[in-house]
Amino acid sequence: MQDFDTDVIIVGAGPTGLTLAGELRLAGVQAVVLERLTEPMRQSRALGFSARTMEEFGQRGLLEQFGDMGVIPFGHFGGMPLDYTVIPGGNFGVRGVPQAFTEAILNKWATGLGAEVRRGWALSGLTDGDDGVVVTADTPEGPRTLRARYVVGADGARSVVRKLSGIDFPGYEATLEMLMADVTDVQVRLRPTGELGDAGMVVVLPVGPNTTRVVVFERGAGVRPTSEPPTFQEVADSFKRVTGEDISSGTPVWLSYFTDSSRQAAEYRKGRVFLAGDAAHIHMPIGAQGISAGVGDAVNLGWKLAAVIQGHAPDGLLDTYHTERHPVGARILANTLTQRSLYLGGPELDPMRAVFAELLAYDDVRKLLVGMVTGLDIAYDGAAGEHPLHGRRLPNFGLTAGADGETTAYELLHGGRGFVLDLRGGSELSDAAEPWTDRIDVVTADSRPEGALADVEALLVRPDGYIAWIASGGSGAAGLTDALNRWFGAPRDSH
Repeated sequence: MQDFDTDVIIVGAGPTGLTLAGELRLAGVQAVVLERLTEPMRQSRALGFSARTMEEFGQRGLLEQFGDMGVIPFGHFGGMPLDYTVIPGGNFGVRGVPQAFTEAILNKWATGLGAEVRRGWALSGLTDGDDGVVVTADTPEGPRTLRARYVVGADGARSVVRKLSGIDFPGYEATLEMLMADVTDVQVRLRPTGELGDAGMVVVLPVGPNTTRVVVFERGAGVRPTSEPPTFQEVADSFKRVTGEDISSGTPVWLSYFTDSSRQAAEYRKGRVFLAGDAAHIHMPIGAQGISAGVGDAVNLGWKLAAVIQGHAPDGLLDTYHTERHPVGARILANTLTQRSLYLGGPELDPMRAVFAELLAYDDVRKLLVGMVTGLDIAYDGAAGEHPLHGRRLPNFGLTAGADGETTAYELLHGGRGFVLDLRGGSELSDAAEPWTDRIDVVTADSRPEGALADVEALLVRPDGYIAWIASGGSGAAGLTDALNRWFGAPRDSH
C-alpha cells in the first residue's frame, strides 16, 4: 500500500481516542481522529476518573489544567464503606469532573500537538491488509476513503471497528437497568454515594448550578426492551416507587440509562486493527473505572504503535498491548460484577455481604480492593519475583538533576519518552544506555528518593510510566541492555 493519508486512524473522539491521538503526536506520529458526532457532547455520563488516571494526566502535564478539583477519599466496594487512603495516592476518584470537560482538555492537547479531529465522519467500511488499512466513512461531503498504517477503534460499546473487523465480544447480557436524569429546579435529598432500600437503590448528586443527577435502580423492574433513553416520567415514577419522593416537578435536561452488561473483546489486536476503551470492554460504571481503563489503554498503546511506525520496535511489541491490557480489563469486569451483586442484590446476598464485612477488617484485603478499583496496583512484565516495583507504576517524587535543577519524576515523562534514571551517579549507566538515546533520556539525580525507592540505585521507565528494569544492591548496569532491547528495540548503531 502506498500514499498513506496518515499513520494511524483513530475512530472515536472520546477520552480514549483523544488520549491516544496526543500520545502518538508526542512521539511524532501522524494521527487522524474520525468522530461521527458533528459537535462535542455537552452531557456527561462520567463525572470523574480514578487515582491512576490522575497520575497518567500528571505524567503528561495535563492535571493542572483541570483546576482545583477535589478527590473522594472514602468510597465503597459494592456499597460497603472503604477508606481509599489505605494505600499511598489512593482515592475513590476526582470529584465532579464532567466527561465533557475532560474531553475538551484532551482535545486541546491532542490538536495542539498536531492531531486532526474530523467530525461528522461515520465509519462505514474497513479493509485490513498486509501493509496497511483502508477505511471508508460517510461524511457531510459524501463518502470518503482514507489509508493508514493502523486503525484503532475507540468508538464505544457499539464499536463499528470491532464489528467490521469480526472481533468477538463475549460476555454477559444485561440483567438490570439503572435510569438516569439530569434535572433542574428540583428539591430532593442528596445521596452522593447511593442509598439502598428494599425497593431498590438511588444516587442523587449535584452536577452543576441548579442541576441534580438522579440515578434509580428499581428491584424487579428488569431491562426495558429498547435502546432508547427513558422518558422523564419513567424516571420520576420509578424514583417515587423506590423512595416515596416526587421529583416530577423538575425539568429534565438529559436522560440516559446504563445496565450491568459486561463484555470484553476476545482480541485487542487483530492484524493492523486495535480496540481500546469501551470498544474493548464494557461493564457497570462503578468507581470511574470505565473512562480510566480507556485512558490506560491509550497510554499503553500509543508509544508501542509509535515505536513500530518509527522502525525501532522489538519483535512482538504490539502484541504486548493485548497481553498487558486484556487482563486489566478482565479484572475490571470481575470486580464490577462482584460489586453489582453486593450492592444491588436482594436479601439472598446478605450472607456474602457478611463475609465481605469480615474480610474488610483485614488491612491487606482493604489494600487489595482499593488497588484493584483505582488501577494503582496494575503490574506488567512479570512483576513477581523481581524488585517489588518492577513492572509497576513509577511513583512521583521530587529530585534534583544536575543542570536541569529541581524537577519531578512525572515531569520527566511530559514528553512521552522513556528514561533511565541514575540515582547513584557515575558513567556506567550512561555508557550502557547511550546507543538508545535517540528514543530515551538518561537522567542523573543528585539524591535518592525516600520511601519505596530508597534502596534503588537506577531504573528504566517506559513512556507509560511503568518500571521495566531496576538496579539495587550493587547490581550496577546488569540487565539494562537486555531491558532496553526488549522494550525499545535494537541499539542505534545496529540499524
